Amino acid sequence: MEAMGVRAVVDPQLTALALAWVAGGAALGTVTGLVPGIHANNVALVLASVAPGLPGLPLGVGVGILSAGVVHTFVNVVPALALGVPDAETAATTLPGHRMVLAGRGEEAIRLSALGSGLAVVAAVPLAVPLTRGMTAAYPTLSANIAIVLGAVLAGLIAAENGFRSRAGGALAQASSGALGVVALDADPAAPLEAGGMLAPLFAGLFGAPVLLEAIDGGGVPRQTGAAVRSSRLRVALTALAGAISGAVVGYLPGISAAIAAVAVLACVPGGEDDRAYVVATSGVDTANAIFALVALVALGRPRSGVIVAFEQTQAPLTLAVLVPCVLLAGVVGFLVTLYVGDRYLGLVGRLDQRRLSIGVLGLLGVLSVLFAGRIGLVAFVVAAAIGLVPARAGARRVHLMGVLLVPLLLSSA
Repeated sequence: MEAMGVRAVVDPQLTALALAWVAGGAALGTVTGLVPGIHANNVALVLASVAPGLPGLPLGVGVGILSAGVVHTFVNVVPALALGVPDAETAATTLPGHRMVLAGRGEEAIRLSALGSGLAVVAAVPLAVPLTRGMTAAYPTLSANIAIVLGAVLAGLIAAENGFRSRAGGALAQASSGALGVVALDADPAAPLEAGGMLAPLFAGLFGAPVLLEAIDGGGVPRQTGAAVRSSRLRVALTALAGAISGAVVGYLPGISAAIAAVAVLACVPGGEDDRAYVVATSGVDTANAIFALVALVALGRPRSGVIVAFEQTQAPLTLAVLVPCVLLAGVVGFLVTLYVGDRYLGLVGRLDQRRLSIGVLGLLGVLSVLFAGRIGLVAFVVAAAIGLVPARAGARRVHLMGVLLVPLLLSSA
């Protein structure tokens, strides 16, 4: 096609290869998103390790890894809502989203999350250039003062709580999870899976196990009463946009997770403290981060997520003319898969015996902890589960448990 002197050239072979890898990556991201305790980072590193023996160009393998990471950020909300087992990125969503499920509004929560992620993808692409320029200019100053930034984040999370009890509980959760991170993160366990590490058992214990322990004697997922979104379109759009902008910060600064950024987003959005805003904001930050992490790699030459580390290991070229459209397509696939699978997942969980389901998932998390980090991983999982009970007992947000990453990083940069 030629218009106004500009000719668009499409390589059929490259297009077919890219579409095939987007499809494969989307399938992989769906699986990692739906299985509690497994993060896209783990599978991405496995894929990267075997990349030299896979058919196709390194660019295709890189497209598959990025697609898996993007789709995962859409789908991972489903087990977080239905089972209360998130990964690090959906930590802030768990309690508010779970409340919506227990109130019969789980299908609405699924749609809010899909909208938050989808709108963040749409916003992230045009915002990528100006935000990257701003973050690149500010990065040297922020990097030089990262200890102050992280200290302010930890203090701000405590200040955002209401009342002495919740603030004390938040401080205790930060301190105890931080101490666990200092001890555990530097461990080099002998584990069956090379692409594991201590993060898997730590997050499974901190964020997943407490909810499952509390759910053993619960009534399970009740009948869901409706899927209509009760938040206004403008409010959903503004919250998702704020999430996309915060996703840029997450993509550039180490240690700042989507869960933490979501708390900051909600403080800036009118009426942002309700459960619906939490779901939209966290999903928006999580998905935007997946995109901005790629842009940060181009701008700074430094990977900011496990998926981007895996992408680098494939030695794929940073051909944004191919990668960006593929990421957008993966976002469309993730949106549709979340809507299709989410309601069915909730319905399936609602038909199962709650006690057996909770015990079974706890057992699965324990097995995954051993696979990813050996015996040390199982010990870390049990200790993390005990610490993970602190916020709920004190009426504080679970996001304080992100001290497991923030405190070690603060101490190392001080």
